[in-house]
Amino acid sequence: MTGRFDLLIRNARDARGRGTSIGIREGRIAAIGPDGGGKGPEYDARGRTVGAGLHDHHLHLLATAARMESVDLSACRTADDAIARLRAKAGPPGRWVRAIGYDERIAGLPDRRLLDAWLPDHPLRIQDRTGGYWLLNGAGIAKLGEPPFPPCVERGADGRPNGRIRRGDAWLRERIGGAPPSLAALGATLARRGVTGLTDAGAANGAAEARLLSGAMPQRLTLMGTESLSAGEGYALGPVKLLLDEADLPPVETVAARIAAARSLGRNVAAHCVTLGELLFYLEALAQAGGSQPGDRIEHGAMIAESLIGDIAAAGLTVVTQPNFIHDRGDRYRARMDADERGDLYRLGSLLRGGVRMLGGSDAPYGDPDPWVAIRAATDRRTRDGAVIGGGEAVDRAAALALYRTGPLAVGAPADLILHDWPDDPAAPATIDLTLIGGQIVWQS
Repeated sequence: MTGRFDLLIRNARDARGRGTSIGIREGRIAAIGPDGGGKGPEYDARGRTVGAGLHDHHLHLLATAARMESVDLSACRTADDAIARLRAKAGPPGRWVRAIGYDERIAGLPDRRLLDAWLPDHPLRIQDRTGGYWLLNGAGIAKLGEPPFPPCVERGADGRPNGRIRRGDAWLRERIGGAPPSLAALGATLARRGVTGLTDAGAANGAAEARLLSGAMPQRLTLMGTESLSAGEGYALGPVKLLLDEADLPPVETVAARIAAARSLGRNVAAHCVTLGELLFYLEALAQAGGSQPGDRIEHGAMIAESLIGDIAAAGLTVVTQPNFIHDRGDRYRARMDADERGDLYRLGSLLRGGVRMLGGSDAPYGDPDPWVAIRAATDRRTRDGAVIGGGEAVDRAAALALYRTGPLAVGAPADLILHDWPDDPAAPATIDLTLIGGQIVWQS
């Protein structure tokens, strides 16, 4: 390598273990080659592996940042556990308490009366582990103001809100107000884990969300959202997000019309498909809208029948999967699902072998935002307790990393890079020494 660089990374290794160095100039990779030559500020990689940064292709940033400021109930196994944690973290009476990660196995989906008993002196809102429900006590309901309320607010036999709000995040946020969560801490945490790019998968993202998210973190940002979301500074415009819910599916013609509207805007579509029913519905809507286009996505693909793999590949659809759920939720799946059903769960290897393009995401805050949890789970398919689900779906380390890579190391590519070590020992976590975005150091150990 010759010439002057803004930064020289020396004594690194590439993915094959060969010694290499990288010269960076004006935010891009200007040279790749053996050590020696070149001038400029240097960073000694000390034999660490250099690679493209990681991109989380599906997460929810505002909710994940809010989670960092919330009471986490995910480790609670009984109502007494949840009550103790809520009361310990509640603070002064009258202040909102926001909790996340509630498992319905504790006490079903509690109504306002039960939550009044749990925490009577604070307005309380609890998000269930799926993110589908907010659960409010009486003091929380009182903060919603006067009716009428939209259909997302469930009512009891007395006609009053029972405390359960289904798929009403945007409405609830508008009603109760409050400052948005800080994204700075989340951006720093993700940088420490080697994440240089993010795709926010919010179905309701519009201009207001774009203003909040753009430039709030060091990572490069892609925004999915509604048809009204337009291109803007500080983010790339992603697909129109279709939030499908098998329990309340609209007429297929309605979704086909939204797909056609997205096409008229020059945008792809991405559909939430956790169940097989949602996936089949989406495929039919695509067919009615004239077929899929390169860049259209299946989000989650949690249940994909083997018979559909060829159809998905032929359609050119991308499946954005979450291997971390095999780790995070695998023991629950084993307890609740028949063994033959688990064969369709978060497929990976079979889809890749079938020619389906795959990307990886965390679905944070509903999954662990640490990409290395998902990358490891993609290679071993192990649950927290060490059981294996769908061992034939495991892939090698290179394929697992490729789910999250921002691109190949190539001259002219953006200098979004990480120096890392990923030990073979399953108990040993990956370590990140350096994270660069656009040639700028955003994390250094």
